[in-house]
Amino acid sequence: MSLYLGIDGGGTGCRAAIADAAGRVLGRGQGGPANINSDPFGAVTSVLAAATAAMAQAGASPADLTAVLGLAGGGMQDAARAMQARLPFARSLVVNDAVTAARGALGADDGILVAVGTGSVLAVQRGGHLRQIGGRGFLMGDEGSGAVLGRTLLARAMRAGDGLVPDTPLLSALRDEFGGFEGIIAFGTSAAPARFAELAPRLVASDDPAARAILDQAVAQIGDAVRVLQDGDRLPVVCTGGLGPFYAAALAADWPVVPARGTGVDGALDMARAWAP
Repeated sequence: MSLYLGIDGGGTGCRAAIADAAGRVLGRGQGGPANINSDPFGAVTSVLAAATAAMAQAGASPADLTAVLGLAGGGMQDAARAMQARLPFARSLVVNDAVTAARGALGADDGILVAVGTGSVLAVQRGGHLRQIGGRGFLMGDEGSGAVLGRTLLARAMRAGDGLVPDTPLLSALRDEFGGFEGIIAFGTSAAPARFAELAPRLVASDDPAARAILDQAVAQIGDAVRVLQDGDRLPVVCTGGLGPFYAAALAADWPVVPARGTGVDGALDMARAWAP
């Protein structure tokens, strides 16, 4: 029996679905964070947990499955090859999560994807060709992402404590909550990107001046990236991920923002069915 496995994995969690040749979904599963660049072995555990849950529902075995996995860090060729070698499925293809997200969100149509959750990545699809920008991880990029927003917020709280920027109620409360500078530094030394991203909803929900300043900068960065990808056009923009609704509202004044057609899992399943021999 030929079945198809699609997995969408990011810095917060991963989702899996198994479908038959007609596209009927037979099973679903979820797992933990799945960034194959920053935590390859943790990603394997998360992916297999999600896939196992889906296989249990579908009554499938790994040998039945043609799998496409869109994973954070999947654009790194060495990391993708290493991940593929660890997978038990009949056929496996690992790509960056922006690829499967764009396939799910845009289908075959031209458009721009803004995918922002724990991390961030953007892509433009024109004439069936996909160009990705960003998605370089918490340390080297991921502008506007939840993780970078959280890190920026904590850094600003310390700068305000030093008197280098204006203090605000939010920044003062964070220093108290974390136990001062030492507590913030200790958190930052060991916290994964997903832990930083847990602070992002507090920014989005706040009218604090510091929150507004951080979010304004993030919107400007994402807006600049969209402008580069538009290259003089007015392609539809789809915003996905946990922070997708926030950026959709922020970008709607400048660009035609439209809902996603489907999810990253939908895109991965579509790719798996197209890739099957």
